[in-house]
Amino acid sequence: MIHLALVSNKINEQFATALKPYGISKQQFNVLRILRGQKGKPSNLCTINERMVTKMSNTTRLVDKLITKGYVERSVCESNRRKVEILITEKGTTVLEKLDATMENTENDILGNFTNKELEEFNILLDKF
Repeated sequence: MIHLALVSNKINEQFATALKPYGISKQQFNVLRILRGQKGKPSNLCTINERMVTKMSNTTRLVDKLITKGYVERSVCESNRRKVEILITEKGTTVLEKLDATMENTENDILGNFTNKELEEFNILLDKF
């Protein structure tokens, strides 16, 4: 278990290092990807939190930081004034497109020593958790 925790920390560090030049945390990156996956449809805080890789209680703060950076916008739903809608902006989509290549390169660096067969076996073992 200690080895698994050490490897997890190492992977998290590599992703954090890849994101650092963009001034985005792993959680903010996750929110942007969730919003991009909405394909132009707005989302809400509850949906974002449900889809987060790491469940957090501070999703509002993450969204606020992304709003400050101009990567997402928040608005009140016209049909239900109590509902807040969150949408990725063009600027957010652009930065995410740049990040796609960076994150793919980071994944390739992390997994470069594994064959496809080893990765499939590894996924099977991880699914047992």
